[in-house]
Amino acid sequence: MQGKKLWGSAICLFLSATVLLSGCSTTDKVSEATKQPEATKNEVVNPPGVLPITKEKTTLKVLSRTNPSVENFATNEFTKWLEEKTNIHIEWEVASDPKQKLNISLASGDYPDVYLGFNIDQIQLTLYGKDGVFIPLNKLIDKYGVESKKMFTSLPYTKELSTSPDGNIYGLPSVNECFHCTHSTKLWINQKWLDAVGMKMPTTTDEFYQVLKAFKEKDPNGNKKADEIPFIGANIANSYIDTFLLQSFIDSDRNLQFLKDGKINAAFTQPEYKEGLKYINKLFKEGLVDPQSITQDRNQLRKLGENPDGVILGVVAAQNPTVFNALEGSRWKDYVAVPPLKGPKGVQASKYIPQGITSGSFVITNKAKNPEIAMRLADFLYSEEATNRAILGRPDMEWKTAGPSDIGINGKPAKYTVLGNNSPGAKNATWGQVGPSLRTNEWRLGQTADPKNPLEDILYKETLTKYEPYKPDPKKMIPSLTFTNEQTDEIANISKTIDDYRKESTARMIIGDLDIDKKWDEYLKNMDNMKLPRYLQIYQQAYDALKK
Repeated sequence: MQGKKLWGSAICLFLSATVLLSGCSTTDKVSEATKQPEATKNEVVNPPGVLPITKEKTTLKVLSRTNPSVENFATNEFTKWLEEKTNIHIEWEVASDPKQKLNISLASGDYPDVYLGFNIDQIQLTLYGKDGVFIPLNKLIDKYGVESKKMFTSLPYTKELSTSPDGNIYGLPSVNECFHCTHSTKLWINQKWLDAVGMKMPTTTDEFYQVLKAFKEKDPNGNKKADEIPFIGANIANSYIDTFLLQSFIDSDRNLQFLKDGKINAAFTQPEYKEGLKYINKLFKEGLVDPQSITQDRNQLRKLGENPDGVILGVVAAQNPTVFNALEGSRWKDYVAVPPLKGPKGVQASKYIPQGITSGSFVITNKAKNPEIAMRLADFLYSEEATNRAILGRPDMEWKTAGPSDIGINGKPAKYTVLGNNSPGAKNATWGQVGPSLRTNEWRLGQTADPKNPLEDILYKETLTKYEPYKPDPKKMIPSLTFTNEQTDEIANISKTIDDYRKESTARMIIGDLDIDKKWDEYLKNMDNMKLPRYLQIYQQAYDALKK
């Protein structure tokens, strides 16, 4: 059976709900041992806010994750501009497999001066911060921070969510108040195919099933071939095929937890979760989901989406349609968002992520000889000038300042206009969202609404009209919680075991390699043996303490 060949590689796939510690303000007192000594005076460093950052050319060793829109970080246009502005030369090492490279680097003790864009979660930041591998940044921020202080003041949650339980900040975030990203779990359906089979937008899980069957059987692309792929996803964030559909059976947060009568529960052990898995398994058994969804990466999904022989994708799990179709093309414009589907028991919810922050985007290690230089570089990246360059590209080439009559996506006066420059240089003009930047709602929605470049406008409107109405009741959401150092250590140990087992079991159940009905009780028993009750107890204790 094909499923048996797939489940081993599917362990890392479904429901990217690894525990994110979003608690920040702490009740623990910072011990003297964890306090950072006064930043070393360095005559090479100019005063805070003064450019260039260093009087003499200085080199920082940076390990970065790769990004498909960055051809070469060393020759990148933003990198060259940044060096000219700051006098800091970056010696690059780029990881094609960020998670593996980070683990190897940390285990070997071969650290760079800075980890850039690895988005290290708060648990790992705290653990390696306590071990002295990641240095605390509090006093460096106090002494050298300009833009970071402004950010912490205007957006207090950015400081709260960057602070570890011991009171230290071990990593600086990337801030992206992306409205459509608050509902990043979306499905995109080919409207032309819907029209071709004479069906309306599905609103329930049963209607969705019927649409997929029509896509499979009625030749919606009109080429007289059975080459249609009704439903597909990928092994990348926001493209897991089950995350969207399970919200029609049980509403849960990004950690697969939910609050009921003041008690924190795990969604992945509930009967409703089981029924959701059975529904998705049915789609697999009937050939309505492409098995490649389990293992393929973004590039493989894009290759199918841009099939040169014609359109073959009906419904795709993705944050936006340019994930599987090139922005420069026109195919992506044929896809529209599928609203949350109503399940058999009336559940209809959107997976909602309230904060626009990615933790651990810029982390300074104990290898940095001049951490104050690294800190000033990170601080400068939060400036609007640097953010514009890092995200949009070169002024008057990839973007320009908006005119007085230009209107933004939000209906207010626009801040900038994207030019959509397809010149060779444009392909290597930005850092592709790697590393810190400060993209507030005001900044993002300040883009000029342009019919020729409608993506952001479409994402905003689709999210506002189709997903925002189904976001969870705030009273039912688990708030940001504070954990002690001991609780953080214990959660880290338990969650890794639980999450690996859940992912493997979920994948096997969906593809049919593990009988859901026969093995469900065994699955629950194993969760208990892996200390799931203790894991939930820790969360409950933190929640109760917050309420008191």
